[in-house]
Amino acid sequence: MDNLLQTLEVDLPQRESLDEFLELIIPEIRKWGEDLYETEYYSQQGGKPWLEFRDEDNFHNTVLHFFNEGSEYLKSTDGNVIRGKWRLLENTNKMIIESGNNTELFELAFLNSTFFILRKHGEQQRRRKYLVLGYEPATSGLEWLDYVELLFNIVRANNRKVQVTTAAIIIVILIVLLLSVF
Repeated sequence: MDNLLQTLEVDLPQRESLDEFLELIIPEIRKWGEDLYETEYYSQQGGKPWLEFRDEDNFHNTVLHFFNEGSEYLKSTDGNVIRGKWRLLENTNKMIIESGNNTELFELAFLNSTFFILRKHGEQQRRRKYLVLGYEPATSGLEWLDYVELLFNIVRANNRKVQVTTAAIIIVILIVLLLSVF
């Protein structure tokens, strides 16, 4: 894979699927994310709504996920709610989600106040590797490509910070060198 940092000044590289975009972006942004034990980012009293994103053409449902205090998990599909539980595996960035008759193990891919991305544990042969969530007030109305672009902006913003810091250091070094000459 080309070094993503070399492509930051251009548009988001083209990919075919949400999973492919995430495989490209997540390694570059993970260091700026939070950990699952920092539950205030995804769970709060009264519920924090996380909107699910998929790249499937036939996916037109509104799916909200709630990771409430007390390990209560709610999944609402067009207003139809399924109850369950979530729990963290101690000393890991892994979460078990129980919903109906389904129990799944996920690893944290990325988390901040807007994005919550979990990767299904193991080598997935199925189409979707990720549970891709966006904080509903910040991502409502977005299509999945808009979500990816917004996520990629984290890479762009942090790359700009590195560039500005590097430029400032170079300027300081040049000033010190010029002052030492005189």
